[in-house]
Amino acid sequence: MGEMLSKATLPGVLAQIRHVTPVRPATAQGLVAQVYAQVEREFGMLAPPVILHSPAPEALAASWAMLRESLIADGTQCREAKEAVAAEVSRANACPYCVDVHQATLEALLRSRPASGGGSAPAGGPPPAGGSIPTGGSLPTGGSGPADGSVPVGGPARSPELVAVTVTFHYLNRMVNVFLGPSPLPPRLPAPARGLMLRLFGLIMRPAAAKPRVPGAAAALLDPAPLPADLGWARDMPHLSRAFAGAAAAIDAAGRRSVPQEVRDLVTSCLNGWDGTPPGPSRAWLADPVSGLPPAQRPAARLALLTAMASYQVDQEVVNEFRRQAPSDLTLVEFTAWASLTAARLAIWRPHSDSHPTSQERT
Repeated sequence: MGEMLSKATLPGVLAQIRHVTPVRPATAQGLVAQVYAQVEREFGMLAPPVILHSPAPEALAASWAMLRESLIADGTQCREAKEAVAAEVSRANACPYCVDVHQATLEALLRSRPASGGGSAPAGGPPPAGGSIPTGGSLPTGGSGPADGSVPVGGPARSPELVAVTVTFHYLNRMVNVFLGPSPLPPRLPAPARGLMLRLFGLIMRPAAAKPRVPGAAAALLDPAPLPADLGWARDMPHLSRAFAGAAAAIDAAGRRSVPQEVRDLVTSCLNGWDGTPPGPSRAWLADPVSGLPPAQRPAARLALLTAMASYQVDQEVVNEFRRQAPSDLTLVEFTAWASLTAARLAIWRPHSDSHPTSQERT
């Protein structure tokens, strides 16, 4: 089913990705081919938020490992609770593409549940139809809760699995805002048809979402690595610990290859002093932090800061300016992946610590 759906949707999937040329399945080799095979089998289709990473194989494996082991793999939390977290974090991060995908999947799963009294729900849920997480307060939505979309303390939201979903979507929301449009639906689709199409999309996604998935398959795609201090919430769940440690190591290495040290230092400094409030509404806020860098490094610094702190403000002009210094697809994906995961890790550190991790603690 996954292979058939992937073939049917492939032209539209490839057309959604901007700024880079993804690897086509027919030409995929090595690690890229391994990831594609798992994504088709377990997600039901070659999901654009994953395959946009394909010019950078290690970042591709890292993004898939985080997504698969947090959202898809079986655990103590039900898939509905995880989808609710994914949708609400995406809403708080102003990522309408991910909201559409995960709200539609959540609603399809909830519609498939037997009526009350028709059987027991799986551990962790399901959540109510509105998408809030049970017995621990609801996750933040666009105008309430922490501006950075972090999971509130208390109740099931402290579950390592739901924290893992939160980290994953802080990361993916940023990458999606940079490389994809505002919705998985066709851009010219009439507004009255959107609800019907999203419901159909959820029905298509539901069979794969409802299948049991053994933890650990995607984590095996990554080299083993020690778990950084700021990811200590994953320590007691081996599949999460290995996936997030391996993903962090892979994307940290990508950052060292593709992000100048001065830019990494600037981004880390700005994030350490950031409370999660979206900057803007214009990009004028960038002028001050980048002013201390040499002119040749400012385009990279602007893209990195926007990706980390206001990814919805990244446009073709920002990318083109960056690519005049660093033209390859590999560099662009590794660069934005590093900025996105650095911000995602700090977004989780804030609610769980009185201080921010140092670069040594993160790596």
